Order: sequence, then C-alpha cells, then structure tokens
Amino acid sequence: MTDTTAAEHGHHYGYITRKDDYLKRLRRIEGQARGLQRMVEEEKYCIDILTQVSAMTKALQSVSLALLEEHMSHCVVDAARQGDAEAQVKIKEASDAIARLVRS
Repeated sequence: MTDTTAAEHGHHYGYITRKDDYLKRLRRIEGQARGLQRMVEEEKYCIDILTQVSAMTKALQSVSLALLEEHMSHCVVDAARQGDAEAQVKIKEASDAIARLVRS
C-alpha cells in the first residue's frame, strides 16, 4: 500500500503516532552522514571516521528495530484480527524484514 493509498483508505501505520520522533532521529542520522562526508573531505584519521560510521550504523539499527516493533504491535496484530490469511502475509513481511536486518 502506498502512502497515498493508505491515507485514502483511512489506514494509518503503527509508527504514525511517533512520526515526529522518527523524523527527528532520521534528520540526526542525515547530519551524521554529512559529517562523515566532511571528515573524508578533510582527510580525518580513519579510525575517527570508522567510529562515526559505527555510531551512524547503531542509530539506523535503532530506528529499524523501533519500526519493526511498531509493525509487529500494530500491523501484524491488526492482520491477525482480520484472519489467518492476512496474518500470514504480515508475519512473512516481518520475517523478511528481520532477515534483511540481520544480514545488514
């Protein structure tokens, strides 16, 4: 479901109640990425750059885990209420997302 389609059907995703928090966190991560670019441009020490990459990675993982939790507690639970077929689809989506996160 696209954002427009979801809104047209009156559907809201679980993260919507914390949307501003997610946007704030993502903007902070965006700033970290710009800082990393600046560090490379300024030829900073490689270990310092790697330290910042690690911090940015942890921040992205934190957002990912929070969104996954929202998906499980909202989308999967709602799908389970609708019936087994819909629940299986949402559980598969969650499982696939977890697999992608583990591989990254």
